[in-house]
Amino acid sequence: MALFDDGYTANPHPALAELRQTGPAHRVTSPAGIPFWLVTRWDEARLVLTDPSLSKQQPMDGLPPQLRSALTTQMLLRDPPDHTRLRRLVSAGFTPRRTEALRPRIEQLTDRLLGAFAADAEVDVIDRLAVPLPFEVICELLGIPAAERGPFRAWSDTIIVGGADMSAALAQTVAYFRDLLTRKRVRPADDLLSTLAVIVDDGDRLSDDELVGMALLLVVAGHETTANLIGNTVHLLSRHPSQRSRLRDDPGLVTAVVEEVLRMASPSATSTYRVTTRPITLGDTTIPAGEQVLVSLLAANRDPGRFTDPNTFDPGRPDGGHLAFGHGIHFCLGAPLARMEAQIAVRRLFARHPDLEVTVAPSELRWRTGLLMHGLRSLPIRLEGQRSSSCTPSSPR
Repeated sequence: MALFDDGYTANPHPALAELRQTGPAHRVTSPAGIPFWLVTRWDEARLVLTDPSLSKQQPMDGLPPQLRSALTTQMLLRDPPDHTRLRRLVSAGFTPRRTEALRPRIEQLTDRLLGAFAADAEVDVIDRLAVPLPFEVICELLGIPAAERGPFRAWSDTIIVGGADMSAALAQTVAYFRDLLTRKRVRPADDLLSTLAVIVDDGDRLSDDELVGMALLLVVAGHETTANLIGNTVHLLSRHPSQRSRLRDDPGLVTAVVEEVLRMASPSATSTYRVTTRPITLGDTTIPAGEQVLVSLLAANRDPGRFTDPNTFDPGRPDGGHLAFGHGIHFCLGAPLARMEAQIAVRRLFARHPDLEVTVAPSELRWRTGLLMHGLRSLPIRLEGQRSSSCTPSSPR
């Protein structure tokens, strides 16, 4: 199987396993013709994700100045000490308490979306649940008015996939957030963007560019990865009836189920790019300075050197420790929110529809393209064994 062809998109694991077996890092070329190094083993992946000699900063010289200033000031693309400062300021508004306070609203949104299934015998779970749930949550969290959310899904999808239209989508998104931030400063509300705009830590505060970059990161990465996680979980449970039966009998197992999906079908296929600032040796391979490096989260999370029987879907496995949310100082700030959304969505979906069936063969499933994300574009399911809408999970949260 060729790397990054259509067959790879549908099932990347055989090609990644072959690479992983031959070495920890490989010089490859992206579909856009960009050469980079792909890291495929767990130990080396963890090292790359934490080694300060690999820089996250990208020049982006080809972008217009206003667009470049917003993108290069977001914490995902900064190294310490800039990253340390940005992470501290953003974390002050993105607290565990604020995240947990979203639980009742996430449950309400989930029940509303599932309630709309009632009139249909078959639905696309990606279009009707996996995408709209995290999209609505992140928009409400940031304070994006409902009437203004329409274009965001298309912009986000274009930014993630890349290609000729990506710059235009980035420009539209950044321009929107600049305007929204101006309005929030005049009339603040009880939302994250308003909160972060006024937070001061030891005399320091986020600039407008930094706020716009943070908002862009959250609205794109924040809902795309969670949508993939929900879809991948429903997909894997549909293919493993014994694990689905366990979840039906004990809904509290949803936490272990989601963690195993994060390992086995990471919603992010790779990390974001890093650049070597000095030569770095991984196994028998030395990567020169100035080279682009990506960690294959999909490959690392199925490394048999780290996980027993890694291709087996085993919720609650004793050898956990996936890298789906990264590792080190760039560990995903929104991981607790993504976990909560996926657990609520999956638990409530299977409580209402324990016998749901995917209606297309695995070979006919449509997968997202691009290097970064690993998720389904659609997942049609037949809603057999429906329960009353009043039957919601009652197990402990």
